[in-house]
Amino acid sequence: MLDHTTVQTEATLDTIYRFNEAFNRQDVPAVMALMTDDCLFEGTYPAPDGQYYRGQAQVQDYWNELFNSNLQTHFDAEEIFASGDRCVVRWIYHWVSKDGNPGHVRGIDLCKVRDGKVAEKFSYVKG
Repeated sequence: MLDHTTVQTEATLDTIYRFNEAFNRQDVPAVMALMTDDCLFEGTYPAPDGQYYRGQAQVQDYWNELFNSNLQTHFDAEEIFASGDRCVVRWIYHWVSKDGNPGHVRGIDLCKVRDGKVAEKFSYVKG
């Protein structure tokens, strides 16, 4: 028999896997369907502290701007682990800018999942 924490951890991982798949499809409606109405996202820019986006409208605007600013993007989760409603994703994010220049950045996300949706996503990058 599974305990509550194990069940919650599995549900958290499932949500994060589905979120990452939608992100890689650049499917903003699907990404937002996996975020709570009161979601909180902390982006990596501007350095050094990033910027907070709160609620569906602000976070959706951020994703739209991110995907529209580059021709190609891809997020590779290098490691994912969770405990209860918390999850850590170590990742590398690749892009090709509109002028054809490729780039990438490595980082981690610290996430909190509530009722099958991402409630908090704090992103941090190396360098």
